Amino acid sequence: MIKHHPTKVVLGPLVTDKAYKASEKANYAVFRVLPSATKDQIRQAVESLFEVKVEAVNTANIKGKRRRVGRNTEGRTKNWKKAYIKLAEGSEINLLETTE
Repeated sequence: MIKHHPTKVVLGPLVTDKAYKASEKANYAVFRVLPSATKDQIRQAVESLFEVKVEAVNTANIKGKRRRVGRNTEGRTKNWKKAYIKLAEGSEINLLETTE
């Protein structure tokens, strides 16, 4: 098993309509994570970075899409991994908060 530093496991938040609805409805946070990261590593990283209690971690591997690079050449975007983090009752991560 590869050991990752917590700040390198979580690559960034996913701020989409679906992720926003999940955060409002069921206390979820959605992050883009390393493809090689395990659920336990993701749990530890989120708990240490945001100081919250994680109840469950669900992951999804997203396959890269085919893209046109030129007139006759095709390429692909990278495959990546998405993590749905269910936070324990009373825990909250506000990703859309502005600091002014």
